[in-house]
Amino acid sequence: MDGVRAVLLAGGEGRRMGPLGRGRLKPLIPFGGSSRLIDFSLANARRSGFRETLLLSQYEERQLMDDLHTVWNGSPRQFRVHFGPYDEVYRQATAGIPDRLPERTWPSERGTADALISKAEHVFTADTTEVLVLHADHVYRFDYGDMIRRHRADRAALTVSYQRIERRYVHLFGMVEFDPAGNLSGFVEKPTEPTSDLVFAAFCVFDAETLRRYLEQLDGTDWQHDISRDVIPAMLAAGERIRGYEVAGYWEDIGTVDRYHRAHLALLGDTPTMGLADLPLTVRPAVSRRYVASEAAVHASIVPADLVNAGRVERSVVYPGVTVGAGASVRECVLLPGALVPEGARLEAAVLLEDGTVQQRDPLGVLGGVAS
Repeated sequence: MDGVRAVLLAGGEGRRMGPLGRGRLKPLIPFGGSSRLIDFSLANARRSGFRETLLLSQYEERQLMDDLHTVWNGSPRQFRVHFGPYDEVYRQATAGIPDRLPERTWPSERGTADALISKAEHVFTADTTEVLVLHADHVYRFDYGDMIRRHRADRAALTVSYQRIERRYVHLFGMVEFDPAGNLSGFVEKPTEPTSDLVFAAFCVFDAETLRRYLEQLDGTDWQHDISRDVIPAMLAAGERIRGYEVAGYWEDIGTVDRYHRAHLALLGDTPTMGLADLPLTVRPAVSRRYVASEAAVHASIVPADLVNAGRVERSVVYPGVTVGAGASVRECVLLPGALVPEGARLEAAVLLEDGTVQQRDPLGVLGGVAS
């Protein structure tokens, strides 16, 4: 990974997630019974051989940095999250996290490109030849090494990851098209009428000098301050060499409650999208978890060792500290840490939050309530 600067964009408020995103940052939304959304990109970076990843946070950054410093920077595995202008303060904190942070001296970022500009001195260091851009709300397991090697061998200005999906979902993503030689020929963010079934998987490798040049050219113009809406289209229009790298395995963008719920059920299928070993263990790591194929009270579910269950749990993902009351029935649900299912309650196709709020899967919106 010499010369490659890995940066992680983590600016989402999670407003589309309804109660699930209320009171917590979207990157810290629990996923898979053992992890949070942001943990997947960080685990991939560590697995790929990076020693650190630069956090480019935009919303409630103090809360996010405190959490990541506690969870990731105390690890003996020679990997840490770098906090840009705040990093030295965290390194010197004697009580785990600093009492105070330096005053912010840069304007608030309006988009993903602004996050790169405001932290440019930490992104474009003297020995940086490429910039690997990652996002904090994608669930996947991936080794970035081969993609970086391919990028260098192609002498590309940019290499974008892509995946083939059902065309009816393409309008939710950035659509990409390639010419017969494998060069990017089209890029449309959330097209109204898709003409391709290929979508941008949202992580990419830039030539560092080229990326910096386009950021400088765009800054101050009438633009949307976004990598996908501004930087990549500008490079494409200028004829830069942009290559594609197909993501053959599982990849999921968690943008709505419906996608969140469906992604959990996909962990429990006959051919699971990810195994337990692929899920980062960052939520109460002392509590082990297992997949139960079939027991009297638990069927086809991921459950923690400390589950207190006096009811029936079926095809569900359960976090540590959960209690299921006597006679309760839980089917195709996600039960967040410490949640309590009351005696005799029936839950189906829902997310049960820590405070007892029930959030049902609904592709057209969010339905909130309490356990019946």
